[in-house]
Amino acid sequence: MKPIKYPFFRKILVPIIHNCTPDDVITAAGILSNPDRIILVGVIPIPKDVSLSEGAIPARQVREKMREIASLRQFPSHEKVLVSHKPWSELYSLMQKEKPDLLLLNWADALQALGVTAEEVLSRPACDIVLLRGPIPETPGSVLVPVRGGPYAELAVRLTLAITHTSHCHATALHLQLRMPAGQPGAKSADVGDAPFRGLARILDKLPEIDYQRVATDQPGQMILDKAMDSDLVILGATAQKITSNMALGPIADRLLREHPRGVMVVKTRQPMPVGIQDEMAGQRAISILVDKWFAENSFHADEFADLKRLVEIKSRQGVTISLALPALNEEETIGTVIKTVKTELMDKFPLLDEIVLIDSDSSDATRQIAESMGIPVFIHQQMLTRYGARRGKGEALWKSLYATRGDIILWIDTDIVNIHPRFVYGLAGTFLMKPAVQFVKGYYRRPLKVGEKLQAGAGGRVTELTARPLLNLFYPELSGVVQPLSGEYGGRRKMLERLPFSSGYGVEIGLLIDVFEKGGLPALAQVDLQERIHHNQELESLSKMSFAIIQTVIHKLERRYGQSFLEDVNKTMKLIRQDVDRFYLEVQEIAEYERPPMIEIPEYREALQIKEIIPQQLPLSII
Repeated sequence: MKPIKYPFFRKILVPIIHNCTPDDVITAAGILSNPDRIILVGVIPIPKDVSLSEGAIPARQVREKMREIASLRQFPSHEKVLVSHKPWSELYSLMQKEKPDLLLLNWADALQALGVTAEEVLSRPACDIVLLRGPIPETPGSVLVPVRGGPYAELAVRLTLAITHTSHCHATALHLQLRMPAGQPGAKSADVGDAPFRGLARILDKLPEIDYQRVATDQPGQMILDKAMDSDLVILGATAQKITSNMALGPIADRLLREHPRGVMVVKTRQPMPVGIQDEMAGQRAISILVDKWFAENSFHADEFADLKRLVEIKSRQGVTISLALPALNEEETIGTVIKTVKTELMDKFPLLDEIVLIDSDSSDATRQIAESMGIPVFIHQQMLTRYGARRGKGEALWKSLYATRGDIILWIDTDIVNIHPRFVYGLAGTFLMKPAVQFVKGYYRRPLKVGEKLQAGAGGRVTELTARPLLNLFYPELSGVVQPLSGEYGGRRKMLERLPFSSGYGVEIGLLIDVFEKGGLPALAQVDLQERIHHNQELESLSKMSFAIIQTVIHKLERRYGQSFLEDVNKTMKLIRQDVDRFYLEVQEIAEYERPPMIEIPEYREALQIKEIIPQQLPLSII
């Protein structure tokens, strides 16, 4: 079961320049990303008064060097070589074409060989750039990241996280608070100009890989140099400058590159800093560090868990049970295939699942009969826990599935999947088994849109992209890395799920996602790539209703977070536009997202599962 890595940097471009020693840039590439993400490109600078044909022998030498490096380091061997009078210009064009995340350049000999200055390289980079000076250690024991919240501090922290994941080194973020010298006009005991750091301050406490230290000083350059003496590697952002400025490195970075005896990396992002908004922009994108870190660590692929025999062994060692609940409403066309595919492979052949149940929403077709004929227990959710009434909606079925099942882990998949495969289930189950700390797993996939008999690749997920993801980016940016927050293939550990409220309708998926995040933070969440999912697509009006319900759910979560009521009952009706032959008119429908309380508060559930835990506050039946 070979893990599939999601690197912090998808593509790193490393120039191998003739007559330049590549050791430090190669080492840096190795500690920043997976070997398969490194692109080597040979560069042969030729003087203007010399024919380019003179580059034939150096080109052969560089190709041989790249083959040697690729073999030793297991890098891909592209053997791309640029022979040019203007090597930096051609390298820049290659960057625009390849679109790498990072370009690694040696600060001294590479810049000299390319015939450019650091200022020219960093003035308008085509990608994020790291200027480095060795020695870069193969396995750094300690990394120092001086930060004050400048626009490139985010990239410096991102590099540091990548290195901690490959070398497990000790990293320190040194927050320098500028203090005016005593007696100088405007001197204060508190920090001066520290507002740009607020964005980074929000996330540093949530990064266990990085120690966070704060130091007040009136000599930041000397303080960094002093602290750097105890570190194998220093990573810092270049000084923020206006677009029109030629000063790209800044005095502290320049001094470190010239004076520090150990490894130094100076970073700059490709985004320019417009005049006058440095402080406003600084730190605004810091949250993306947390999101990218979570995405790299907690995103999986179903293929990682295809060894079902091993999964069953791990499950047995952990002593957990797994239930699969299938919500359904009039799915006679697909329900039989779904049950047969999953039951045959994941119960009969490999006992990964302990039970499969159908939670039916009172189908009028043969859905229930098909499931019963295949030996699957069937529950009609309108006939369960009847003293609490029955509500319409998928969320109601999922809520009651907690009562109908007994597994420690509960999985749900939709029953309208046309291309059903066991990976839709073992991808979810495997993530729980391999990550015991994860409480909630979402599936994601490519969603082609079926129009008639044709499939339009990538056209599915309209509500996700037009409603759910924009809302999460606005109000819950930590969840912006969740690829498909509305996917119907997901699951959770019972101990978490039974303590969450469930929206009764379309808002159940996004509501559970937000609540798990609020209770357990990002480490409690994971996602798994289930490859491709083909299902029956809904009409635009149905998608509009779904969006309306999802927006309500998010607003309810915000009301709970801030203790304020934003919606009144009038906001729960939707005016649908109808059209006759000669006129338009409005039809009013109530689309209200109601919540069920945490299942653990329901006496029947507690009795059925023999739960003796005392619940501090039992909800009265009148509000259930």
